[in-house]
Amino acid sequence: MEHTGVRRIVAGLVALIFLAALTLASLWAVRPPSPLGPDAPAGEFSGARAYAHVAKIGQNVHVAGSGAADDVRAYIVRTLQDDGLDPRIQDAVGADDALGDGYTMARVRNVVAVLPGTNPTGRIFMMAHYDSVQVSYGANDDGAGVATLLETVRALKTGPAPKNDIVFVFTEAEEACLCGAEAFVHSDPLAADGGVVLNFEARGSSGPAIMFETTRENAGVVGVYGDSVPYPVATSFAVEVYRILPNDTDFSPFRDAGRFTGLNTAYIDGSAVYHSPEDRPEYMDQASLQHHGSNAFALARAFGGADLKTLSQPSASDATYFPVLRYLVRYPGWLVWPLAILALLAVLALAWLGRRRGKFGFGRLSAAFGLALVPILLAPVLAQVLWAILVAVRPGYRPMLDPWRPDWFRLAVVALVATTVLVWYALLRKRFGSWALAVGGLAWLAVLGIVLAAFAPGGSYLTALPALAGGVAGIVALVVRTGWVKLLALTLGAAVAVVILAPTVLLFFPALGLATGAAPAFFAALLGLTLILLIPRRAWWPAIGAALAFVVFLGVGLAVDSFDVRHPAPEQLMYALDTDTGQAQWVSGDDRPGSWAKQLAGGRADLKDEFPLLRDDMAAGPAQAANLPAPALTVTSDSTAGGQRTVTLNLKPQRSVRLAYLQVRDAHVISATVDGRPVPADALAGEFGVLFHNVPTDGLVVSLVLDKPGPTTFKVLDGSDGLAGLPGFIPRPAGIGVEGSHTSELVMVAKTYHL
Repeated sequence: MEHTGVRRIVAGLVALIFLAALTLASLWAVRPPSPLGPDAPAGEFSGARAYAHVAKIGQNVHVAGSGAADDVRAYIVRTLQDDGLDPRIQDAVGADDALGDGYTMARVRNVVAVLPGTNPTGRIFMMAHYDSVQVSYGANDDGAGVATLLETVRALKTGPAPKNDIVFVFTEAEEACLCGAEAFVHSDPLAADGGVVLNFEARGSSGPAIMFETTRENAGVVGVYGDSVPYPVATSFAVEVYRILPNDTDFSPFRDAGRFTGLNTAYIDGSAVYHSPEDRPEYMDQASLQHHGSNAFALARAFGGADLKTLSQPSASDATYFPVLRYLVRYPGWLVWPLAILALLAVLALAWLGRRRGKFGFGRLSAAFGLALVPILLAPVLAQVLWAILVAVRPGYRPMLDPWRPDWFRLAVVALVATTVLVWYALLRKRFGSWALAVGGLAWLAVLGIVLAAFAPGGSYLTALPALAGGVAGIVALVVRTGWVKLLALTLGAAVAVVILAPTVLLFFPALGLATGAAPAFFAALLGLTLILLIPRRAWWPAIGAALAFVVFLGVGLAVDSFDVRHPAPEQLMYALDTDTGQAQWVSGDDRPGSWAKQLAGGRADLKDEFPLLRDDMAAGPAQAANLPAPALTVTSDSTAGGQRTVTLNLKPQRSVRLAYLQVRDAHVISATVDGRPVPADALAGEFGVLFHNVPTDGLVVSLVLDKPGPTTFKVLDGSDGLAGLPGFIPRPAGIGVEGSHTSELVMVAKTYHL
């Protein structure tokens, strides 16, 4: 008996060690590869060679329309010419309302170059944007994408020519309004017949390059991705989530046009640099750039030789897919419901068999099913409480998605979830039994598999497959008599959950950040429930160990992550001058400004009427009026017929600006043309306003047909960047940085005209 007990303990430890090793292997498999050096073979993508482009692109802030953006564009053109392509500039007006500022337009200059195919069946569009946000150097966003394409061009030119045309599109004004991509889709002849689009982005400085978005009915393009890329990191659940979230990239105009299929890829960890002045080359993890490029080059080769007549059309359905140990598991969408139903049936069969074998009664099982909700719900709540505590300790975290060095805090969240599950199990095991608690947990996974199949089919695998594997494993363990077979079955069932859920937890941390730590905590709790039958009976000891680990990880995180000059606390501030009243305001986009911004914007104010780009009830404070001229608005033609007024206006800033805005206050706009491009009817509903980026030097021409004759009230404003030099401005102290946003450092000057 004593030897049998020892053997059971040893066998259990071996199983847990195996699962721990499998967890580490699953997490390691989604890490980016080491970058190849500058001496890598010419026919391969080299992260070091690509980084040389990043170093050039990320030297200066290069917002759309700026002289620095002109320099980046010229560098792209020269590099493409050196590689034997014949790039051209598409000079156009793009328009989009996806980023939430109403109807937004921009004058853009896209760089377009074609690598001709030998026997084309269609076109591949490989795309990245070359502009940066107004306070950022744009090394990662999107210098990484631009460098990926430039190095891909070079590598492709060293080998055989592709069968299909590959069109390289470097767009402008993505940060402003996705206007470069929209202009290309709307008016460039190469886009008229559609094709396959591959977009490359970054929302951070590190982490794996995740293929996170596709067009609908994606089975065909996902199949090429899974078969061709050397480092697949993609999940169909990310596609489902991204379809719900209000986020957009240059991929969106192609996706919405309906004549393209494609894939969208980005690395997203290290979000503290996102859109901030710290998005410089030295902050980039070159392994992430290598991951971007290795997969991009493989996709160029694969789609370059494929039959695009088929792939450029939607497939019959979406695919379900997820990474497992450097392999992309995928299956057709029609299997989602059968697998979800099988998972539910397997758990029900396990419940029936467990009751027959005397492991639990109906009452205990019902109670265990209800009680399994405790860790499922409590773990996410505790993760959010932890973030609230961190923000209370470090107020600078409040506007951040993640701290500068989040890894120790992420480990603390995982340890907190482990503590929650283990304490729950230790408290309930004697009363309800391990089997009842395990089946109750698996039942929730099966139920979630059904729910996800109905509302987010691409995510059903996350719970349905672990529930199916756990149910089958449990049935085998109850049926067989041999101890090692029982343990093997339970271990293999848990292994399925590990390879599916462990990478999900890892990828959810950077995707939503510790600010939304509830999401990875939720999936970590589900993973914990699948391991119930392998947890030692004396669960208090591992629970205490997990709690101690939580304390250690949290303490190390607080010690390691602190704000300094290289890793500043972000704070947002703007300046707004109303020339009608001569009054000015400091304004912060943060609901609770940090200690520095609060000195200037310590009150509240409703400024939306004076400055339509602002929200109601914002943090604000009085400022000295600067000597800044308002934009001029003049009438260049005016006529009235049939009770309608047709008027052409010229909006001309009187200073160097990035954007200009015009709003019609007391008339309905029947039709409008801005810088030669008609405004669609759906953008004319309600009070019409247009935000224009990269204003022409001779002014913005706006032609309107109004529903009434006579004078009309117009509100105009323009915006430039940079608060230094404004009267009363307090420079940021060391350790306080510019918050990454589209409005940080914005200087607005507004005026009302009655014309």
